[in-house]
Amino acid sequence: MNFSTIITSAINRFESLIVWSQSKFTSKQFIFLSSVLVGISAGLAVIVLKSFAHSVFTFATYVNGILKLNYINSILPIIGILLTVFVVHKLLGGSIEKGTSQILYAVAKKASIIPKKQMYAQIATSSLTVGLGGSAGLESPIVITGAAFGSNYAQKYHLSYKDRTLLIGCGVAAGIAAAFNAPIAGVLFAVEVLLVDVSIAAFTPIMIAAATGAMVSVVALDESILLSFKQQENFHHLNIIYYVFLGVFTGFVSVYYSRYFQKIERYFHVSKLSVYKKALLGSSILALLIFVFPTLFGEGYESIRILSQNDPGQLLENTLFKGFRNNNWVLLLFIGASMMLKVFATGFTLSCGGNGGNFAPSLFLGSYVGFFFSSLLNLIGIAKLPVSNFTIVGMAGILSGLFHAPLTAIFLIAEITGGYGLMIPLMIVASTSYAISKRFEKHSMDVKNLAKKGHAFTSNKDANVLSTLETSTIIDVSYLTISANENLERLVDLISHSDQVIFPVVNEENELLGVVHFNDIREIIFNTYRVKYTLIKEIMVTPAALIAPTDRMEIVMNKFEQTKKAFLPVVQNGKYAGFISKSVALEAYRSKLRAMTID
Repeated sequence: MNFSTIITSAINRFESLIVWSQSKFTSKQFIFLSSVLVGISAGLAVIVLKSFAHSVFTFATYVNGILKLNYINSILPIIGILLTVFVVHKLLGGSIEKGTSQILYAVAKKASIIPKKQMYAQIATSSLTVGLGGSAGLESPIVITGAAFGSNYAQKYHLSYKDRTLLIGCGVAAGIAAAFNAPIAGVLFAVEVLLVDVSIAAFTPIMIAAATGAMVSVVALDESILLSFKQQENFHHLNIIYYVFLGVFTGFVSVYYSRYFQKIERYFHVSKLSVYKKALLGSSILALLIFVFPTLFGEGYESIRILSQNDPGQLLENTLFKGFRNNNWVLLLFIGASMMLKVFATGFTLSCGGNGGNFAPSLFLGSYVGFFFSSLLNLIGIAKLPVSNFTIVGMAGILSGLFHAPLTAIFLIAEITGGYGLMIPLMIVASTSYAISKRFEKHSMDVKNLAKKGHAFTSNKDANVLSTLETSTIIDVSYLTISANENLERLVDLISHSDQVIFPVVNEENELLGVVHFNDIREIIFNTYRVKYTLIKEIMVTPAALIAPTDRMEIVMNKFEQTKKAFLPVVQNGKYAGFISKSVALEAYRSKLRAMTID
C-alpha cells in the first residue's frame, strides 16, 4: 500500500466519522464540532503561509548580509508576481478573486457558496507574491481560505444557508486569530466586518473557532513569525490631546490610502496591456520603490518591530541612506516617504497581478504614521511624547479608518501588545480615525465597490436583507392589460372577471402608456352613460414611478416609500413587463429575514 492510498484511506475514515457524529449529535453540537475543525484548518493555512513568507524574508536578509547584494530584494518581487500570474493563468483557470469583498459577495449573493479552489488558490498565489517580497499582507488570503474551508465544509455535509454563513464566520475568525494570536480580534473582525447580522447565540461557535485557530498557530509557529510587542511605555493622561490629533491624522491618511489605491486599481483594470506585461510593469515599479525604500519589501512586520523599539535607525541599514543612520531628521524623512509611498507599493503589487491584502499594509502604515507624528513633535520641541506608544496606537488608527472596524482595531492591537495598558489611547485614536474616514468615505475600502452595486452587507440590516433579493423574482406578469382607445365597458368587464385593482394601459407595441386605478374610477363605473362614452386614455394616469427588473430591491422599496403606492409597474427596454406589489415585496423580505438570521 503506497503513501497516497494510506492518506486517502485516512481521509475517508475521518469523513465517515464526521458523518456518524452528524447523525448522533444535535444540530448545535455538530456546529460546535464543525467550528473546531474549521478553526484547525484555518490555523494550518496560517502556518503554511506565515512560515513560507518568513523563510523567504530570512533568506533575503541573509543574502544581503553575506553577499551584499542589496538589489536582491528588488528582484524577488518581480519573480514572485510573474510566478503568481503564471499560476493563476495556467493552473487556476485564468482568474482569482482577491480581497475580503468576495466573502461579502458570497454571503449576499451566492448563498454563502465559495468555490472549492479558494481553499488552496489563495495559499499558493499569496505565498508567491508576499513570500517573495510583494508589498502586501497575508491576512486577506488567510481570511478567504478560512471562509472557503467553512463554506465547503458546510456544503459537503449539507448544512443550511445560515449554518454555511456561520461557518464562514468561524473560518474568518480563526484565520485572524491564528495570524496574530488574537482570538478576541478574530471574533470581532468576523462580526464587525463580514457578518454584521449575527445574533448573540452565534458568538459561541465563532469564539470556539477563533480559540482553536489561535491555539494551532501558537503551538506550531515561532513567536518571532507573529507580530507581537512586549515593550511599551506607560500611558499618561496629559498626552490625550495628542492622541486625538493622531486619530485625526490617521483618519485623513486612511482616506488618502483608500483613494489612491483605488486609482491604481482602476488604471490597471482599464489598461489594454496583456497580463504578463501588466505584471512586469507593476512589479518593476515596485522593485524600484523597494530598492530605494527596502522597508516596503514584503509584509513589513519586521520594520514595525524595529520602529517600536529603542533603535529605529536600524531601518536605514542596507539602504542608500545608511550613512545617516544616526541623523534623526533623515530618519524622519525616510519614514515619512515610506509612509506616503506604501499605497503605491501595495497598489502596484495587487493591481498588476499579485495576490495579497491590505490588512498588513494598514498596520505597517499605521506604525509609520504614529512614529512620524510623535517623532516630528518631539524633534521640533512641541512635546515629549512616548514614540513607541504612538507607533503602536497608530496601527489601530489606520486599521480602523481603512476597514471601518474600530473594535477590531482596538482589541487586535491590545492583544498583540500583550496587555490593555494602552486601551484608552487605542479607543481615542481608533474612534477618531473611524469618524474622520467615515465622513469622507461612506464605505470601507473593501466594501466600497460592492456596496455601489448593492452586492455587499453593510451596517444597515434592512439593506443587507434586501440586497439578497432579486427584483425579477417578485414581478407579477399576470395582470390584464387594456388599450388606450377602448372605452370603460371593456374595463368594467375586466374588473368583473378579475381581482385586479390596477390596470396597465399599453399600445400595440406593448409600451406602457399609463395606468388606471380602480379607486379612481369607482364612481364612474356605476354611470352607464359615462361607461359607454368615456375612453381609457381620458382617465389613465402616469405611473408615480417605474421599476426596471434590474433595479436593486433597496431602490424598489424606496420607490414604494416615496410614492406611497401599493403597486408599481415594471418596464423593461421600454416595454411593459408586469407589476410589483408592495405586500409581496414585504413578504419576500420577511421570509428572507427569517432565513438569514444566524442563531
